[in-house]
Amino acid sequence: MSDTRKDELAENLGKIKARVATAATQSGRKVEEITLVVVTKTFPVSDAQLLYELGERNFGENRNEEGSAKKELVGPDVMWHFQGQIQSKKIRHIAQWANVVHSLDSVDHARKFAEMPQAKDLKFFVQVNLEPSRVDRGGVSVAGLPDFLEEVAGLNSIDVIGLMTVAPLDIAPREAFQEVAEAKNLVQKNYPSITQLSIGMSGDFEEAIACGATHIRIGSSILGSRPPQA
Repeated sequence: MSDTRKDELAENLGKIKARVATAATQSGRKVEEITLVVVTKTFPVSDAQLLYELGERNFGENRNEEGSAKKELVGPDVMWHFQGQIQSKKIRHIAQWANVVHSLDSVDHARKFAEMPQAKDLKFFVQVNLEPSRVDRGGVSVAGLPDFLEEVAGLNSIDVIGLMTVAPLDIAPREAFQEVAEAKNLVQKNYPSITQLSIGMSGDFEEAIACGATHIRIGSSILGSRPPQA
């Protein structure tokens, strides 16, 4: 069964990597500029282990408990990406297993991370919300980025490397990604370390690459239909 699953994952992974390479070439970019984060949330640790055997070293998780458990059972050289909504009570735990946090959108959360001894080894993306009217969608508005970054910049151990967003359903992905790319270029003038863009998922990563994505977060196109979450 595991061999069959490994073959399935290898085939899907190969197709995605071919599409990434084509999209990069069409955009005049190098494929090495793009980090593929395989989103293994809700899938068993055995899938992450098989993907590790296939050469993958970047995995994305949305739940603290799941990421923490998988970290102990997959290779030691994996980069673990937390991309879920941050809860204050979970920050201490997230800092213990994650290497990259894609969803920073609160100064209070940044302060709590800064108190953790692991903070100096963490990298952060600021989540950008392109639907400010939706209170259920996390993130900092584009207009609010300068003030947010000014406050976070005062926390010496918080290393913000880029911006992240999820394209809204009612906006063309390329339009959404271009807005965030332009926002990144603007804030980079004052914060030169902000060079990365975590944009693009299974349904829109090619548009994201065209807009300068450095990190794409791919789950279902590699692992298949996602099991229901409890």
